[in-house]
Amino acid sequence: MSIHSSAKDTPSYADVESSVESKPIKESSSISWAQNLNSLNTSHSSTLSQRKLALIPARSGSKRIPHKNIKDFCGKPIISYSICTALESKLFNEVIVSTDSEQIADIARSYGANVPFLRPKALSDDFTSTAKVAKHAITKLNLDDNDLLCVIYPTAPLLKTESIARTLDILLADSNKLFAFCAVAYDYNPYRSFLLSSGSPEMLFPAHYTMRSQDLCPVFHDAGQLYWGRAYAWRKELPIFARHSGAIILNEHEVQDIDTPEDWLMAEMKYTLQSAHKTI
Repeated sequence: MSIHSSAKDTPSYADVESSVESKPIKESSSISWAQNLNSLNTSHSSTLSQRKLALIPARSGSKRIPHKNIKDFCGKPIISYSICTALESKLFNEVIVSTDSEQIADIARSYGANVPFLRPKALSDDFTSTAKVAKHAITKLNLDDNDLLCVIYPTAPLLKTESIARTLDILLADSNKLFAFCAVAYDYNPYRSFLLSSGSPEMLFPAHYTMRSQDLCPVFHDAGQLYWGRAYAWRKELPIFARHSGAIILNEHEVQDIDTPEDWLMAEMKYTLQSAHKTI
C-alpha cells in the first residue's frame, strides 16, 4: 500500500530533514519512555472530547508474500502485533481494522480489534493509497474534523507503545502540525549514491563528491510503522511528508520494511533480539 495520494506528495530531503528531531534516540530512551507511559496517558486524557482511533489497514491479496498480513510471525499472525501494541498503549478510544477479508476480520477480532465494516474491493487493490483508506474509514466512522486517526501498518511487529505516544505528543503540542510519523536515517547517506548506466557510474549529487561522509547532512526515510493525522487532513488527502508534519527518529534496529521473504526473516531476527533484550 502506498502512503502517497499522488506523485507530487513525494518529499524533498529538505522537507524530511526539517520535520524530524535533530538527535537520534539513545538506547536508554526506550526504557525511560516505557517507564513513563502511565504519566503520558494521564496528560493525553486532558483531551477527552477529541476521539483518538487506531486504524490498521489489512487487505487480502498480497502477491510478493502470500497472506502477508496474517502470516505467522514468531508464533502469531503478524497483524496481531500491531493490534496488541495499539491496545497496550491505552491511547485509543477504539482499535479498528479495515479489511476486505472475512478471514482477516475474524483474526483481528480474536486479538481485540473491532471490524465495524468491510472495505470495498475498489479500495483494496495494489494502487489504493493509505490516504484513501483512511478517508473511507473516517467517513464510515463519522469522525469530526478535530478527531485524530492513527494509521498503523499491520506488518509492524517492531512498533513500540512509546513511539505511538511520542508521535501523538507532536500533534498535541502544536495545533499547526497535521501529521506525525516515525523516521529512520539511511544507513548509507544517499548524497553519495550513483546510477550505473551501461556499467559507468553517474552520481546523483555530484556536488558532494569530495565531501567526507561524516560531513554530509543526515537524510531520513519513513519507518513504515504509523501515521497520526488530524481527521480533516486525512479527509483532504493532504501529503504526509511535508512541512506541516513532524517526526520522531528511531534507531535502525527498531525498523524493518517487509516486502520480500528476506525482509521477513530480517524482521524476525530483529524481533527475537529485541525480545531477548527485554528479558535481560
